[in-house]
Amino acid sequence: MSYLRTFLPWIVFAVLPSGSWQWAALAALVVAVAVIVQQIRAGVGLDALIIEVGSAVFFAVLAVIAFANPDSGVHDYSAALSAGTLAVIAGVSLAIGKPFTLGIAKGSTPREVWGLKPFIQTNVIITAVWTAAFALTAVVLALVAHAGNAHSTTATVIQIAGFAVPMIFTVRYVAHVQAKAGVR
Repeated sequence: MSYLRTFLPWIVFAVLPSGSWQWAALAALVVAVAVIVQQIRAGVGLDALIIEVGSAVFFAVLAVIAFANPDSGVHDYSAALSAGTLAVIAGVSLAIGKPFTLGIAKGSTPREVWGLKPFIQTNVIITAVWTAAFALTAVVLALVAHAGNAHSTTATVIQIAGFAVPMIFTVRYVAHVQAKAGVR
């Protein structure tokens, strides 16, 4: 559930009609801020809200651009920019030694495990996979947009795959690590 909540603003932006992209960006911003506020009220630390905070910043900037010029060329590349932004956020979280999945994983893992090397390494690997998936998705979506198919079924399928593949990897990899460690 926490990954769904984390990426909810991006899902909102992706499913709203592309012809109303300024409203989709604003809706995604509102959802991002609401998720941050709700999570902070629930006692979640900022280390678990790396993607959410980055999402709020991205959608604030995108909404300003979209409302200032609804016909902006940014519109056709907004999906690629979204995936690219997620790749940067995830990559920076790795570079600073705070993989974004670590904060999420702490929500379902006993506190005594948080500082253990295998737990941290597992999250480094998972975050690296998410980063690579986002980066690859951004490149492919940019190519699709450049070919004039930015708001096509193909683009939608690519966006879905860009989330589904790392999500499936995460679930399977965590199960593998837990099985290897004898944890149920």
